[in-house]
Amino acid sequence: MGEYAYFTLREKPELKDTAAGWFHSKWGVPREAYLECMTAYLEKETENGWYLCMLEDQIIGGLGVIDNDFHDRKDLTPNVCAVYTEEAHRRQGIAGKLLDLVVSDMKEKGISPLYLVTDHTGFYERYGWEFFCMAQGDDEPEMTRLYIHR
Repeated sequence: MGEYAYFTLREKPELKDTAAGWFHSKWGVPREAYLECMTAYLEKETENGWYLCMLEDQIIGGLGVIDNDFHDRKDLTPNVCAVYTEEAHRRQGIAGKLLDLVVSDMKEKGISPLYLVTDHTGFYERYGWEFFCMAQGDDEPEMTRLYIHR
C-alpha cells in the first residue's frame, strides 16, 4: 500500500471532475456547484481552495473553502466545507493534516481567520479550532455550532 499524499487542486487540476464527483457523492450537493467553485479557484478568481488526500489514484479525503457554508452568519467568511475522509481510512490523522494544510495555505495568502460549521464536538479543537458561536443553517430547524481558526 502506498503513502497518503496531500495536494491542492491547483497542483493537480486534472482531478477537477473526479474531485467534484467525489464530493458530490459524499455530501449530495450538486456536482455543478463543486465544479463552479473549483473552476473559480483554478482560474484564480478566488483563493478559496480545494484540498485532497490521495492514496495512489484514489481520493480518500478532502475539504474545500467557500464564502458561506449555508448558514445565516454571512459576515463570518470564508468557511471550510465538505470535510470528509473515507471510512476505511479514518483515525489516521488525514482530516487533521488537511485542516492544517488549509489553515497554513490560506494564512500564506493573508486569509485568516477561517470558519466552519459542524455538529462535532471535540474533534476540531484538536487542530486549533475554537467554538465561536451558534449559527442558523439554511433550512435547518436546529442551530449549528460555528468554529473559528485564528
